Parts: sequence; structure tokens; C-alpha cells
Amino acid sequence: MTAPHEEQLRRLALHDERCIASVLAMDLGDGGCGLDAKTRALVRLAALLALGAAPVSYHWSVGAALDAGATPEEILGVLIAVAPISGVARVVLATPEVALSLGYDLDAAFEELSEGHP
Repeated sequence: MTAPHEEQLRRLALHDERCIASVLAMDLGDGGCGLDAKTRALVRLAALLALGAAPVSYHWSVGAALDAGATPEEILGVLIAVAPISGVARVVLATPEVALSLGYDLDAAFEELSEGHP
């Protein structure tokens, strides 16, 4: 007997049109991927970073990760982990948006530093 994930992997590898259609039509919930909500949110953040997504996508993804129980340290860990693969430039570009989503305004922090405030 074939496990459900093995069947889905086989169908994806064969470009089975019904399988592809079901994957593309899945909602942003579980979607049958077998990952818990926090892991799914962190993986989606990593994918957005690798793609160089729009700022609003980072805000949505970080919010979903926090709602699912991810910590700011875990979100930072995703930035660091994906940098060697997606490129440091994409991560540097995304960092202010991710930080803002975590409640940390980097622009304001840099202003304070340039004014001589710790």
C-alpha cells in the first residue's frame, strides 16, 4: 500500500494535471502538506524571501508565523538560513519590512544611532 504523500509525490513528478490543479487550487490553510501551522508559515516566509516578494507579502507572512507561535528569533533564523540560497541582497532588502512586521522600525533605530542616542 502506498502512503498518501508518496502518491502525491509521484503524481507531482509526473505532472498529473488533476494533482497540479488541486495543489494550485489549495487554500492558504493546511492544504494537505502535512506541516504544522508554524512550520508552514516559516517555510512560506523563506519562499517569499527567495522570490524577492513585495513588502505586503512579508507583513502577511510574518503575521501568520507569529500567529502560529513563531518567535522573532525563529523569523530571524529564516532570514539567516535563506541568505546563502536566495542571496544576501534579497535578505537585506527584505529585512526592514520583516523587522517592521515584528514591531521594530529599523529606520527609526538608525536615526537614533546617527543622532548619538544608544
